Amino acid sequence: MNQALPGTVADSDLPSRRLLLSTQLVFNIGFYAIVPFLALHMSQNLALAGWMVGLVLGVRTFSQQGMFFIGGTLAERYGCRTLILCGCVVRIAGYLCFAAADSAAMLLLGACLTGIGGALFSPCMEALAARIDAQPDGKGRNIFAQFAVYGEVGAVAGPLLGSLLFDIGFMQMALVSAGVFLLALLVLWSRLPALKPAAPGAGGWGWRELFANRPFLLFMLFYSSYLLSYNQMYLGLPVELERSQGGARDMAWLFALASVLVVSCQMPLAALCKRLPPRLPLVLGFALLAAAFVNLALWSAIPPLAGIWRLLPAVLTVVLLTAGQMCAVPVAMALVPVFARRRLLPVHYGALASAGGLMVLFGNMLLGKLFAGIPAEPGAGVLAWSVAAAFPASSTLYFAFARAALPRPA
Repeated sequence: MNQALPGTVADSDLPSRRLLLSTQLVFNIGFYAIVPFLALHMSQNLALAGWMVGLVLGVRTFSQQGMFFIGGTLAERYGCRTLILCGCVVRIAGYLCFAAADSAAMLLLGACLTGIGGALFSPCMEALAARIDAQPDGKGRNIFAQFAVYGEVGAVAGPLLGSLLFDIGFMQMALVSAGVFLLALLVLWSRLPALKPAAPGAGGWGWRELFANRPFLLFMLFYSSYLLSYNQMYLGLPVELERSQGGARDMAWLFALASVLVVSCQMPLAALCKRLPPRLPLVLGFALLAAAFVNLALWSAIPPLAGIWRLLPAVLTVVLLTAGQMCAVPVAMALVPVFARRRLLPVHYGALASAGGLMVLFGNMLLGKLFAGIPAEPGAGVLAWSVAAAFPASSTLYFAFARAALPRPA
């Protein structure tokens, strides 16, 4: 057996693909059984102000995305098994805070803990998936595409479970979600291999090596526009529905459409992209993301269509965004180990996610200000959506001309 490189684990120490994919499914069921209903609980049951609702949701997102880099760094010192198990414990604690919350302070604590829990285990899950994907026997082939499918099934099943529990009570919903993660914790405790940690290098737990890797830093910067673009499903798409006199039920159907597309098309599309140089799926994926916003910019220049046709711009955007995601994300995730030379994978995956989180944080501040003028000024949508398109369009240009900077995965 080949000896593992520093900063990695040996293939014989890896968890099974089935365990990793099942964990992804269960994690998403537990997450989506409660988080989509959190805003509803705060506004309806606790009568909190809108700014407080936004603050709690913002803290949850930023504490997860912003902490990914830290989670990946800790994994290099303490090992993926330790970080995954600790992440489960922290997220369980966050859900228990939600169950007991009768004040904004307790909700903020719960939001922070649930976010940090995800930041602890997610970079490790991605790093282990990358190691499985690189196995010479081909058994881990396209695991990132499978991750997307399993995650999407969990994202559909979770809200269904939550909707059954919401009428019973939010406390019961939070306790069930905590129970789902407790079950995952027990299974992972017994089934997850030891995954010995790598000794930190002279660069401070891998940071020096990461920041000296200029090709990866450029890749990380331009890939970050993906997360900003897909985040417009939550920030920008409701604005388009408001312009076209749509409602919450229409939003639910659009999210269901995205899930159906991922579940039915991700695997065959990933198999096709696997046969191409990685530059091509990345260029196509980001071009589709840009086209999704150009589509809305064009529709914003005319009055909404009548009847059910008023949803056509939003439907086209969801299809384009989802298609772009399916083309670009599995290829990009498989490229990270190549950039990292199969070293310090949790650090690199954590940095990639944190960069995306920062892009969303600052990009949404700009786009949110532009979107605010759309309902009152019909022409404002052209500018707002054109600016949104500029982010993935710049990434498209970079990946189109960065041929030498994008090595092909082994």
